[in-house]
Amino acid sequence: MRKYIIPFICYMLILVILLNVGTITDFLAKTISNKPVLTVNKGNEYTKDYDFLYIKNSKDYIPYSYKDLLEIIYSVINQGWDEFTFYCPSEYTDCIDDIADITKDELTLTHINNFVHPYNSFDSIKTSITESGEITITIVYLYSQEEINEINEYVNNLINELYKKDDNDYENLKRFHDYIINNTKYDVTRNDTKESPYKSFSAYGIVHDGYATCNGYADLMSIILSKLNYENYKIATTKEEISYESNGHVWNAVKIDDKWLHIDLTWDDPVSSDGKDYLYHKYFLVNTEELNKADSGNVKVEEHNFNTTIYQEFMVTS
Repeated sequence: MRKYIIPFICYMLILVILLNVGTITDFLAKTISNKPVLTVNKGNEYTKDYDFLYIKNSKDYIPYSYKDLLEIIYSVINQGWDEFTFYCPSEYTDCIDDIADITKDELTLTHINNFVHPYNSFDSIKTSITESGEITITIVYLYSQEEINEINEYVNNLINELYKKDDNDYENLKRFHDYIINNTKYDVTRNDTKESPYKSFSAYGIVHDGYATCNGYADLMSIILSKLNYENYKIATTKEEISYESNGHVWNAVKIDDKWLHIDLTWDDPVSSDGKDYLYHKYFLVNTEELNKADSGNVKVEEHNFNTTIYQEFMVTS
């Protein structure tokens, strides 16, 4: 009986090794090289595979500068990961301080969030940092899967109804622009009091309730643009960038025929003093010069005074 014990034990050891070969290999690689092994998974179906002038997808997730850290954070959000751990290399001595600064910089995180697909945009983002330089990013996303399913059904039906393959970009996008405005009311209550029975800060507020603030308008248009394979993002002018009392503003940017143009459904769907519904095209597929011209008048307007060092596509093309 004893002569079978040793072969059996050897067999079990080999079996354990085979079943855990990946873990053991990672451990040995880390031990021999003294460098952590990153686990990088594939992004979800809403990941944008194109880059922007301000922010790009990270190539290796090893930071050596402040810019690298921003691109790692953007990439994690853009990929739709719930959690990701990476490490500060010894060569980057300010890495821990820099990531701590970025974590506290809500404005920068807000702007980065505008470049991802709305379904991958975060509601909250948490970063844990160890003294050894291990950094874990944890994301809570804005949209639930149930909301995504409902919005996708709405958008797919809308595309089947409104999109005509023989029409040009202007004609097709104008139909979506007009449909959203004609079927949405601006949520004045949320804008004034920060509270509302509707999820008007997201595309779900339009789909489910027919109410939106600028975030909701911009998200739904971005979802449609992405579904139709247009490169796009959202532009934000935050309240910190406006000299008078304002909550800031968000609208869309879309690339058509190698030119970046603005679409602002919110301002083409004005809240009127007479209670009537109006539909404008003053802010539909316009360049920055035309955007500023539409803003001109007796009232000082700063909601479209966006930061061109962030939304750089308009710095070089308009």
